[in-house]
Amino acid sequence: MTDKFHTELKDLKKGVSGMARYAFSMLQDSQEAFINQDAALAATVLDRKDALREKTVELEEICYQLIALNQPVAKDMRTIVCSLKMIAASERIGRYGKSTAKIVKEISGKPHIANMMSIPLMSEYVLAMIDDAITTYETENVKKLEGFSARDDAIDALRHSIFREAITYMMENPKTITQATYYIIIARYLERCADHACKMAENVQYMETGERIEIK
Repeated sequence: MTDKFHTELKDLKKGVSGMARYAFSMLQDSQEAFINQDAALAATVLDRKDALREKTVELEEICYQLIALNQPVAKDMRTIVCSLKMIAASERIGRYGKSTAKIVKEISGKPHIANMMSIPLMSEYVLAMIDDAITTYETENVKKLEGFSARDDAIDALRHSIFREAITYMMENPKTITQATYYIIIARYLERCADHACKMAENVQYMETGERIEIK
């Protein structure tokens, strides 16, 4: 492959990394807005949704052009395919941030139930997984991916715990039904974001080593 192609491939990775960090910031800020009941911060997350979509389309087009014009093979091809999948996962994570921000606008000003039922802890775990997956894509050092399956299991357990606790509060006090339902939804969003982090990790592993893994 030519030096021009490898420069363009390097630029692609830089762009995908930037887009992934942008989506990460949307989720991170939406969680902070939820914890602090900050409707203004939630509004800034909603304002970023169009830019997220624009970045998605732009980077996908670059990937398609690199494939069409250069016919890459081996590691280069795996890098482009991984980049496409990183773009898709990042967009979903950003959109979950947007959806969480919408919920914040609905429940801001209402007292939290039971210290938010472990959602802050779950959020911390999920954000750390996403950050590690992005960092691994950037550095191509797969060591950070060790233990991803156990981390995902811990997040699943937290989601089930939040669900059970929310149902208990609903049964004891029907006035909490709306807010507790939103807590269940946010926990589900976080669980799905963790799943996307796992898919990122699987694809980065394949990009770097040529070995396919499945994180369950």
